[in-house]
Amino acid sequence: MAGGAMTDTDGAHKNYPGKMTIFVFLACLVASSGGLIFGYDIGISGGVTSMDPFLIKFFPSVYAKEKEMVETNQYCKFDSELLTLFTSSLYLAALIASLFASVITRKFGRKITMLGGGIIFLIGAILNGAATNVAMLIIGRILLGIGVGFSNQAVPLYLSEMAPARMRGMLNISFQLMITVGILAANLINYFTDKIAGGWGWRVSLGLAAVPAFIMAGGSLFLPDTPNSLLARGKEAEARAMLRRIRGTDDVGPEYDDLVAASKASMAIENPWSTLLERRYRPQLVMSVLIPTLQQLTGINVVMFYAPVLFKTIGFGGTASLMSAVISGIVNMAATFVSIVTVDRLGRRKLLLQGGVQMIIAQFLLGTLIFIKFGTAGVANISRSYAIVVVMCICVFVSAFAWSWGPLGWLVPSEIFPLEIRSAAQSVVVVFNMAFTFIIAQIFLMMLCHLKFGLFYFFGACELIMTAFVLFFLPETKGIPIEEMDRIWGKHWYWKRFVDNRKVEMTSTV
Repeated sequence: MAGGAMTDTDGAHKNYPGKMTIFVFLACLVASSGGLIFGYDIGISGGVTSMDPFLIKFFPSVYAKEKEMVETNQYCKFDSELLTLFTSSLYLAALIASLFASVITRKFGRKITMLGGGIIFLIGAILNGAATNVAMLIIGRILLGIGVGFSNQAVPLYLSEMAPARMRGMLNISFQLMITVGILAANLINYFTDKIAGGWGWRVSLGLAAVPAFIMAGGSLFLPDTPNSLLARGKEAEARAMLRRIRGTDDVGPEYDDLVAASKASMAIENPWSTLLERRYRPQLVMSVLIPTLQQLTGINVVMFYAPVLFKTIGFGGTASLMSAVISGIVNMAATFVSIVTVDRLGRRKLLLQGGVQMIIAQFLLGTLIFIKFGTAGVANISRSYAIVVVMCICVFVSAFAWSWGPLGWLVPSEIFPLEIRSAAQSVVVVFNMAFTFIIAQIFLMMLCHLKFGLFYFFGACELIMTAFVLFFLPETKGIPIEEMDRIWGKHWYWKRFVDNRKVEMTSTV
């Protein structure tokens, strides 16, 4: 079949004994707090760069351009390489850090990686809050990026390995939920700190990043490590005991045996990076590259970390732009709950396809609305009613992302990799996610200046391509144990040519 969709009836998969335990729920809740640091940063950076005192102190040329008469081209008023470097330097640092985090995750476990990420992010938050010059800002951002790279490497793997297969989607999406909570918290903090007399509110906004960092670092101290990670480090007795505890039953023999087999296969691999490049892992390699890349090409981070600047650009006042960002943040968080409730019922493909179509419509509508008002000259006054329509259109786009590509862009990669390549492949996911986040953050304001309203058509076209990719090339993964995931590629109309079907059949029947 063209779409290559997999259903629960495409060959019986194993149902391991066990249930959702309070222990697993609490462990996943604490681990998912790693999403807070990522989300808080996405939300906070756009807010402080729209605050006049911050711009006057660090980016006076941008402030001067912003205060020019309304006849100035609105598309280009925030175009500044130094300003975009402040925002995007974090993502370049996260890209590089994730490569080192892969080695730490493999050798020392997911828990240590999360702890290290939290501590480094905490130091970066303190530096940013106390910054007196652009150099301090950039160094702080780089440290924040290292923390994000470590967190995004370890947390999705941790959640997928701890969760029972039938609830893996719901628990893994808690990471994305925490990202949305962080974004909303940052938007609210920006709204109120912007009102602080004396012009030092931006220090509060940047410095409060220490709070999610402290939560993540402190919580990591009390987290157990996953059975998969314990086995990979030769701690078999501890792994079996941990599996019993997280599944709430002593009958863990079949699942434990599969984990041991996967661990032995992993230990036989000397270089997971070269192994990932082998033909039999081509489906996983393609997914680890394209899913995070396409996630960023939705344009979501343009909306989320440049939201206040974007709203200012299309005519909102300073406070109004921050409040509009709060509204989109609330929609983002609320829509993520839709994914939590439906992902293990409807599956991954249906949410990705529906969300993709909705984002396409929203982007083309948004581009058209801005074209009608601003044209190519970029000069216009926007009425209150028109502004409300624009905000509603952005909320439609944000909600679609929040229940589809937002959470599933992290969930699907984290659940499809066999143990022998898991850490390396997750690093590829983070690298491409951060690389395209960096690229888009670095060039967005320039693209807005040159493409104008066409920028939204550009992202709409990208969403058309990614929706077609899901339709034809992404199989369904819901309810399938991680260590049995190989079989979905052997049954797919396209990917089966790369997979040894004999191995798939053996894995499914052991």
